[in-house]
Amino acid sequence: MIIAIDVFYHSDSNTATVAGVLFNDFSDEASEQNLIIHIDQVEPYISGEFYKREMPCICKLLDQVQTPISIIVIDGYVSLGATQQAGLGMKLYQHLGSKTPIIGVAKNSFMGVPKACEILRGKSKKPLFITSVGIELEQAKQQIQSMAGKDRFPLLLKQADILSRTKNV
Repeated sequence: MIIAIDVFYHSDSNTATVAGVLFNDFSDEASEQNLIIHIDQVEPYISGEFYKREMPCICKLLDQVQTPISIIVIDGYVSLGATQQAGLGMKLYQHLGSKTPIIGVAKNSFMGVPKACEILRGKSKKPLFITSVGIELEQAKQQIQSMAGKDRFPLLLKQADILSRTKNV
């Protein structure tokens, strides 16, 4: 099973909603299961240490998953910039014992992101930025490229984004 995860921070409170969309294959058009949890207290944002805010939220959601996960897809970066500094995805990979591959799909460029991380989907001229650990970058890019949906952002990743914006769970 593959899971795509997104976290939304509510600006009117110190809370977040985490959504996970479980599916069997990257080409699936529909999810097998959706998980949504509300986090009452999240860590404050600290520049350069975003993972300290996001990772506990993701781990709480992963604790709810009842089936083995083969790949985790996050909204964000596994590694950052040309130096490949450890980002959220790498920290999560290490936290999970370096066993579950992680693919990061970012909508916005990070300074120094290698051109090799970019993919174009649909008719969009604006790239997505793919980073990975535990799976080769080219394979990760192919997997995200093969996902259902005609738009820039794959259908099931968009579903996780929309579900994470639900405040009342």
